[in-house]
Amino acid sequence: MQVLFLCTGNSCRSILAEATFNALAPAGMRGMSAGSQPKGNIHPRSIALLNREGIQTEGYYSKSWDNLPTTPDIVISVCGHAANETCPVYLGKAIRAHWGVEDPDAVHGSDDVIEASFMHAYTVLRRRIEAFLALDAEVLADHIQLKKALDAIGLIN
Repeated sequence: MQVLFLCTGNSCRSILAEATFNALAPAGMRGMSAGSQPKGNIHPRSIALLNREGIQTEGYYSKSWDNLPTTPDIVISVCGHAANETCPVYLGKAIRAHWGVEDPDAVHGSDDVIEASFMHAYTVLRRRIEAFLALDAEVLADHIQLKKALDAIGLIN
């Protein structure tokens, strides 16, 4: 099962989700990430946070959804609900869900405030990924049940 984590810039949230998913997922499941307007680099705070959490970061990079290595089975958008943020819509046949998380790169303030926003995004995404990976095989095999489960998981904070 291929899961695409999608956002606009592919430098913070979707990268955090991709790396975390791949660190936790069993064999046969793989995460990837992309952006509709990729920034071209991963935010250094995302890399530092993943490293602190013991999650491998080698090989990850900011990329466009036009350059995916494979067609995803599931697409999860992770853009937040900020006033000026438009989340891209993947046009493939994949099951789609929205797991909105506010963009830590848009937070201004002290280093502590910014760092806390990255940690919050990571923590929320990790909880949701853990809930997804805890779904039983019956739910994963049924597109209707899976869509409902993914939507419900998107509400976990």
